[in-house]
Amino acid sequence: MPFANIKVPADTLTAESKKKLQDAVTDAIVDAYGERARPTTLVILDEVADGGWMLGGTILNEAMLGRV
Repeated sequence: MPFANIKVPADTLTAESKKKLQDAVTDAIVDAYGERARPTTLVILDEVADGGWMLGGTILNEAMLGRV
């Protein structure tokens, strides 16, 4: 079963844009594996709370991610 886990900043995607992203990732996996993979492809979107990101030892917050 192909599996993709995508992390995004919390509250940055609408329900519609989440579905669009999950569909696009599913389509990319199917493009690589073939249509047989579609029924078993699992795509999870995790929303990471403000301050839950770190890059190079620096915690990224809303202001640094350009959300403020």
